[in-house]
Amino acid sequence: MGTMKALLASLLLAVAVSAHAQPRVYHQAELDALLAPIALYPDPLLSQVLIAATYPDDVREAAAWSRANAHLKGDEAVRAADPMPWDPSLKALLAYPDLLARMDESPQWTADLGAAFVAQEPQVMETVQALRQRAQASGFLQSDGYQTVQQQSSYIVVQPVHSHLVYLPWYNPLVVYGPWWWHSHRPLAWRAWHPRPAGFVSLHLHRPSVDWHRHRIHRPVHVHRPIQVHRPIQVHRPVDAHRPPVRSHNQVHQAPRARQENRPQLRNEHRSQPRQRAVETHRPFARAIVQGAELPRFGEHRSQAAREQRGHARAEPRQHNRGNGRGRK
Repeated sequence: MGTMKALLASLLLAVAVSAHAQPRVYHQAELDALLAPIALYPDPLLSQVLIAATYPDDVREAAAWSRANAHLKGDEAVRAADPMPWDPSLKALLAYPDLLARMDESPQWTADLGAAFVAQEPQVMETVQALRQRAQASGFLQSDGYQTVQQQSSYIVVQPVHSHLVYLPWYNPLVVYGPWWWHSHRPLAWRAWHPRPAGFVSLHLHRPSVDWHRHRIHRPVHVHRPIQVHRPIQVHRPVDAHRPPVRSHNQVHQAPRARQENRPQLRNEHRSQPRQRAVETHRPFARAIVQGAELPRFGEHRSQAAREQRGHARAEPRQHNRGNGRGRK
């Protein structure tokens, strides 16, 4: 009997743990009631509210910080909260203290909205479009001086007129959508606030983008602290004993000398003899040059030929006189 009770208790505990591990699935009536208060917000603000709702504890801390720093408005409040360890989408809501206070006043709604967005994101985005179609059909969702309402394919896109000024409207969800169609689940009707746009620039580049075609929200990747490497990276290569040694610069240039010394001696003797200079033979003053002779200077051959000619002219009369027996004393 005791064994059966222990087995039954363990089975019930396992069922409870498995049920707790599985995320809750929200049906359509619950999704309509959860998204009705924010479905008509501009797309940038809507995406930030959905992401911020996934951090219900941080929403409570951010609301308390906003009340303690009520003198900071708009982008000034967002910049002052930069050191806080919150998601950028939650920090952006500091520019809307009224909305952040309403989310803090409804902790169960905030937690359910975040859980539904995490577990059923495509269905959440489809529900927003269905609510916008109802509001547009009733005449409450229209373009004005702060936002534009555009029809892109089968989706209704709400964008601010100026990208750095996002308008936070206030509306009664029990009125703008027409007669409410779920009697079991009714949306929250927040206390009214004065609708006004809020401008912020510090998180403009970090806004999540809404992809209505894929029914999802793209969240930017945030890098808070860059990784810095102060020490240079050293690569130690292992010494391979089987790798042949690399020849040095001197060894590379000594190899041709060894090959030259092994050549036959005849080539060395032939190269050791000085070469004779060749003279062009087509010139009239050219002459053969023996080994070791120097080339005549320019004009020297003319003067030498002239002296030789004068020498022959003087020698001819002497030879003639000797033949005649003259010239002797």
